[in-house]
Amino acid sequence: MDGANQSGVSEFVFLGLSNSWEIQLLLCLFSSVFYGASLVGNLLIVLTVASDPRLQSPMYFLLANLSIIDLIFCSSTAPKMIYDLFRKHKTISFGGCVAQIFFIHAVGGTEVVLLLAMAFDRYVAICKPLHYLTVMSPQKCISFLVASWVIGLIHSVIQVAFVVDLPFCGPNELDSFFCDLPRFIKLACTETYTLGFMVTANSGFISVASFLILIISYIFILLTVQKKSSGGVSKALSTLSAHVTVVVLFFGPLIFFYTWPFPTSHLDKFLAIFDAVITPFLNPAIYTFRNKEMKVAMRRLCTQFLNYSKIS
Repeated sequence: MDGANQSGVSEFVFLGLSNSWEIQLLLCLFSSVFYGASLVGNLLIVLTVASDPRLQSPMYFLLANLSIIDLIFCSSTAPKMIYDLFRKHKTISFGGCVAQIFFIHAVGGTEVVLLLAMAFDRYVAICKPLHYLTVMSPQKCISFLVASWVIGLIHSVIQVAFVVDLPFCGPNELDSFFCDLPRFIKLACTETYTLGFMVTANSGFISVASFLILIISYIFILLTVQKKSSGGVSKALSTLSAHVTVVVLFFGPLIFFYTWPFPTSHLDKFLAIFDAVITPFLNPAIYTFRNKEMKVAMRRLCTQFLNYSKIS
């Protein structure tokens, strides 16, 4: 964080969405509800998978870790964003801004790899069911998890290393709700076109490439199933629909942020809110509503908790 000492800027100001108190209050209620629902939903998935022996399978192991990642991601941006909606002067320190960028990219990079691992898990489960438990062994699942965190952290360190020592001597207003890398770079008191292009191309390439790999893998799974049994396609579609929905919701805003050549402030802010509080809520909702086994397990957990509360 030495860049803060070499810079004339010690803090940044978020411009938010509007100066209207009514709009800010509505946005605060909206964000608080979805953030609270994200916390409850993802925690419930983690507790359900951890406590129910019927869910001790690779698919649910990866799903529980996706919920942990969503918890970290939304908690790195939403609380500060909600708190700032009550403040007229919305600020964040230089170090806090860099830390927020680091966590966003670390968790985002980790989620990208984990979604790829979940796609591989579905491929093995649908196309090679007899070998599923052998291929998706506990050791393989742990390896996927460790690799996802290592890759996510490396990606984030590289991104932050590019910008942490940039000089900031004048403008300090970020037209957003939280620190995002493209706007952060634009405030530096130096020529940043090349650096901005490198950072944007890095994240943009990763987002687009990962999204295409996932979509192609799902198409390959459906084609493989169709060759084996035409009746199995509908079952495979039902299984994959939740995964495809989550992938589109996760990568859609990312691809727009890093590849759309014509920035639009209001749309960027809407997608920022969507990415910060709605996507982490939708992930558990989608997987829960599409999975009967998970819904039954959650009811068992809630029943056990209520019975325990009555006894206590």
